[in-house]
Amino acid sequence: MTGALALAGCGDSGSDSDSSAAGAELSVGAAYIPQPVSDSMAAGFLTITNKGDAEDELTSVTSEAGDVTVHETVDGTMKEVDRLPVPAHGRLVFKSGGNHLMFEKLKQRLKQGQTVSVELRFARSGPVTVKLPVKAATYQPTTGHSGH
Repeated sequence: MTGALALAGCGDSGSDSDSSAAGAELSVGAAYIPQPVSDSMAAGFLTITNKGDAEDELTSVTSEAGDVTVHETVDGTMKEVDRLPVPAHGRLVFKSGGNHLMFEKLKQRLKQGQTVSVELRFARSGPVTVKLPVKAATYQPTTGHSGH
């Protein structure tokens, strides 16, 4: 516990504020779970955007729906990882065929229309709770500049 407290004080400019202008500024969007074909496993996708001046790292994800692990896909090979970076002024993207959340030992089969709540934990920032709607198995999120 003292290690975490000591780390929280590093780089402090003397203010008592929890967030400094040089910190990470995280937000989450495009979150969803395609309706799984399995009763016990599902994949989750989302985008974590960091508008701040400091990198952060996603260190764990928890959910009451079941066990959640973070997977990285490199050269078509999926592997579980302990953490993934969220670059300053950048994004950490979880998408089909790439990085993703893996839900295992689900307490119930997920069906379209439900939502699953997850808590994202980071190395430096406070936890973020996100609701992932269960979408059709064929759902494809809109990407790019479709809002223009």
